[in-house]
Amino acid sequence: ARADIVIATMLFMEDHFLPVLPALRARRDHCDAMVCLMSATEVTKLTRMGKFDMSGRVSGPMAFLKKLRGKSTADVNTSPEDKSSAGARQMKMLRRLPRILRFIPGTAQDVRAYFLSMQYWLAGSEQNMVNLVQFLVERYATGSRRDMRPRCVVGAPLEYPEVGVYHPRMKQRLSASVADLPLVATTGQRGTVGLLVMRSYLLAGNTGHYDGVITALEARGLKVIPAFATGLDNRPAIEGYFQRPDCQPVIDALVSLTGFSLIGGPAYNDAHAAEDILARLDVPYLAVTPVEFQTLDHWGASSRGLLPVESTMMVAIPELDGATGSMVYGGRGSASHVRCTGCAKACTFEAVEGSHDMQTCSERADALAARVGKLIDLKRSARAERKVAAVIFNFPPNAGNTGTAAFLAVFESLYNTLAAMKVQGYTVDM
Repeated sequence: ARADIVIATMLFMEDHFLPVLPALRARRDHCDAMVCLMSATEVTKLTRMGKFDMSGRVSGPMAFLKKLRGKSTADVNTSPEDKSSAGARQMKMLRRLPRILRFIPGTAQDVRAYFLSMQYWLAGSEQNMVNLVQFLVERYATGSRRDMRPRCVVGAPLEYPEVGVYHPRMKQRLSASVADLPLVATTGQRGTVGLLVMRSYLLAGNTGHYDGVITALEARGLKVIPAFATGLDNRPAIEGYFQRPDCQPVIDALVSLTGFSLIGGPAYNDAHAAEDILARLDVPYLAVTPVEFQTLDHWGASSRGLLPVESTMMVAIPELDGATGSMVYGGRGSASHVRCTGCAKACTFEAVEGSHDMQTCSERADALAARVGKLIDLKRSARAERKVAAVIFNFPPNAGNTGTAAFLAVFESLYNTLAAMKVQGYTVDM
């Protein structure tokens, strides 16, 4: 590694950070600054910015900041309301900290620079990324690079809605008000879909995978509310745009396009909190997957499909929340313009070399829209008209084992289920 200023972010998984950890450690004491944000402890401790060194004992400004942090949301005594608002409180504190530290001399100024760097990164628009680099160069460039400092024009972190709605046809693309959604998103008569998308992709303008799904859903006569929240806790978006004040849902189906769990993302998940808010919504919930760690053409040509890490983070963990219907709907395009062989369309995903921007798999996006439409049609239909299939134990097959699962009253349970369904309005002849 030869970089003079090193920025490392989102390195949570051992498969990702262990290969680069030796290079980071080797470069740490020889670069002008190393800024490690939102990563595993092994990576974060490598942060070194001026007098601020995370590898040492916590003291001074950092000890003071720990006192301001408040109680953890992992505390079993923390109320659901407190857990739901924890992300908002943390973001509020993140904005306040630089203002507090501004008046404390010494190491506190480098701690302030660390939190300002995090502000730039979390609101990761192109302009904020430019300002982040200029900010670090202006403050930490040394040696022959010190002459670059006066040439840096640093702007304050630009702020964007922390919770809001998105649509590719909105002039400003992001808004805190659902009333700003264009007519094409709000005039469908078939039902309403709540879409969860990631704010980081929106700020980066890397939204091709989301845009294709939005278009496919609208083409099938569905209203679409694409919403986002800061961080990886989607409850503020759900509570703000998919529910009325009395907690009644305004959507007929919930679809997460994030590829991660409903609450927690790739590093952890809070399945109990997800269960609570999904139970209140009481609508079909699908969590679908963009391929993040390979390109779409690689995925299309692969006999394996998803990589193990993708299957774990993007399929298995969301299923713990109660998600169903996992499928790929898009992912990273290939700058080599290779034709995808995943279906007969043989798409070529246009991308700038080295960018690997996100793209929609149009065949899968259309299949997803069809699936969501049918789920909404089913949800809106009269219960007496629905056809329900029951699958019961029968293994090994053709050996008289139907309904013989050990210690389970299969037929009694099936009878009780049918009786309960009849009470709730289903047509059942018993």
